[in-house]
Amino acid sequence: MIGKTTQLTPSLRSVRALDWLNFFVANVQTGFGPFIASYLASHKWTQGEIGLALSVGTISAMVSQVPGGAAVDALKNKKAAAAWAIIAIIASAVLLASSPTVVPVMAAEVFHGFASCMLVPAMAALALALVGRQNLGDRLGRNARWASIGSAVAAGLMGLCGEYISPRAVFWLTAALALPALVALAMIEYDKHANAPKPLKSARPGNGETAADGEARETILDLLRDKRMLTFAACVVLFHLSNAAMLNLAAGEVTAGMGDNVQLVIAACIIVPQAIVAMMSPWVGRTSQLWGRRPVLILGFSALPIRALLFAAVGNPYFLVPVQMLDGLSAAVFGVMLPLIAADVAGGKGRYNLCIGLFGLSAGIGATLSTALAGFIADHFGNTVSFLGLAAAGAAAVVLVWLVMPETRETIEEETPRDAPA
Repeated sequence: MIGKTTQLTPSLRSVRALDWLNFFVANVQTGFGPFIASYLASHKWTQGEIGLALSVGTISAMVSQVPGGAAVDALKNKKAAAAWAIIAIIASAVLLASSPTVVPVMAAEVFHGFASCMLVPAMAALALALVGRQNLGDRLGRNARWASIGSAVAAGLMGLCGEYISPRAVFWLTAALALPALVALAMIEYDKHANAPKPLKSARPGNGETAADGEARETILDLLRDKRMLTFAACVVLFHLSNAAMLNLAAGEVTAGMGDNVQLVIAACIIVPQAIVAMMSPWVGRTSQLWGRRPVLILGFSALPIRALLFAAVGNPYFLVPVQMLDGLSAAVFGVMLPLIAADVAGGKGRYNLCIGLFGLSAGIGATLSTALAGFIADHFGNTVSFLGLAAAGAAAVVLVWLVMPETRETIEEETPRDAPA
């Protein structure tokens, strides 16, 4: 029947394999974080050259968000999309490890940017195919928990490798950790036709492309006209406009005003939110199924302005660590809700991964504006004023969710058969 979904019962082996896939992919992605800057600096790259290399990666990721999502939508085999993305990330890590010169580093950044933009939607598509839309909230919460654990474990392992072996060893380790990710991916089994695109009740005959099964598929223009998609994209921009520069600004302030233990404080500011995400993400997924999306979004987004105001008011560097617990709350909500709302908006129309790509592009725009504007304001008016600006952007995100963002969970309820098992 049109507009209805069925509840899927994946095998325990596939469920566990998806857990480990999230764990090892997070391991791999951690290697492309701050470790790149440290590695390049150890090979006499200047800060300007490092910034240029990282900017190439950022721009590559932003440009690739939408085509990466569209490519995953077009591929029937989501496992193959994820596998090719992981292989490209392995190649990026090997390029970095083999030669820290301009051409390999730039090529690695470009490969990694595009591969990540295919890997994220491919893994979300696997979760949707494995458990169905009814159980997607729980599954995404579980994904986020395993990814957070993987990030924390990888940060520790890579830190030890970089300290006691060499900075180059971090990237050989990154490539090695991608291999068990491929093994976990191969163990996932799912029904490739269980979540084929189906038009919603509002779909008009003839308004859309033709999917493989003969049913209408929503066009990209239809998706861009969806108020839910546009409103949440605006929320994503404001979220990252408030969030992206916050820790960097605080870390710079700590470094300037603190002598000893700076690196320990910054490390704690990264690890503590990961622990919060690991603990809270399953709760976020379950609660969004019970309460709806908007109440959970309001809760997570409200932590942004509070955190920015505390950063502006707090003078003791050691107090930054407990303040960062609020970052864990926001990250847990955002990490689960973005792919979940994408499924609400476009999961039954064959545009799920494209929608994730559009939201990812919105996040990139917000993050880029955040770091540029926060840095400019801090240089000319001081860190306190910059934090207040970030708080204002976070408050605007809360207001937009509260007053404008429609509830998207109702679509799922309308599509769910009344006799479906609980």
